[in-house]
Amino acid sequence: MADKSCAVGLVGLGQMGSGMARCLRKAGYALTVYDLTPEKVEAVVAAGATAASSSREVVQRSEIVLTSLRSSAVFVEVAEADLLPAARAGQAFLDMGTTEACEIRRLAAAFAAQGAALLDCPVSGGPGGAEGGSLHIFVGGERGVYERCRAILEALGNPERIAWCGPSGCGQAVKGVNQLAMGLVAAAYLESIAFGVRAGADLDAIARGVGGEEGWRRQVADCARRVKEGTAEGVYVKFPELPYFLREAREQGFALPLTEALFGFLDPHPRDRRDNMLRPVVSFWEYLMKAGGSRGEGS
Repeated sequence: MADKSCAVGLVGLGQMGSGMARCLRKAGYALTVYDLTPEKVEAVVAAGATAASSSREVVQRSEIVLTSLRSSAVFVEVAEADLLPAARAGQAFLDMGTTEACEIRRLAAAFAAQGAALLDCPVSGGPGGAEGGSLHIFVGGERGVYERCRAILEALGNPERIAWCGPSGCGQAVKGVNQLAMGLVAAAYLESIAFGVRAGADLDAIARGVGGEEGWRRQVADCARRVKEGTAEGVYVKFPELPYFLREAREQGFALPLTEALFGFLDPHPRDRRDNMLRPVVSFWEYLMKAGGSRGEGS
């Protein structure tokens, strides 16, 4: 198990990474950080972290290196350009972001060839969970390395919701379950409400007649409330990550028909919005309400 004297590094100080950095400092870990935005680094340094001038310097100064980056492509770029070239035997690298499983497996083999280890440790719980140390964490990779790093993970997540999921890539697979369960269900509720509204039904009648206080009826009521408040366009149904899961399904030889249909509907439209990770996204509700005829639009 990593003790508090272990030198820990963190690359990426967005909304999630900044919260993780503060949690690690509160837990007493010596922490070296790097981000492309100096202001984000300064805010974490004020909490007791040490600034590095590059991702490579973080690796050089740390025994265990965490990354919290906004996309699979960004993680792969940073890993290949900075982490792998500086990696040394005995180091552990923890990718806390959502990354394509095939890339994780490929990079894990490359780190292993240098005597280091890469764990995929994607999280769920949002910035509040990162700040409060209550994240769900899904871990793939060598069980022994996971046990070695578990204390660090427990500083970031709810111990009852930290799960070793299996070999390299399995953490990302379980994160896929998490994302698809949220995204597909949200899309289904929004589509069901759009059906009623565009067929001419009153939105309040849908909420009152179908909604309720428990289970799926409560979720329908919540979606109807967002439609009424004008915030349904901000339900992004996990669009940026859908290609990750579709690629894994294709490479493993199984079908994701609902995910294929959702991505196929959204993919032709402009990525003209940003989610909380500043990734380009498409609003499912916006294009759902524009598709086909116009009856019910604006209700």
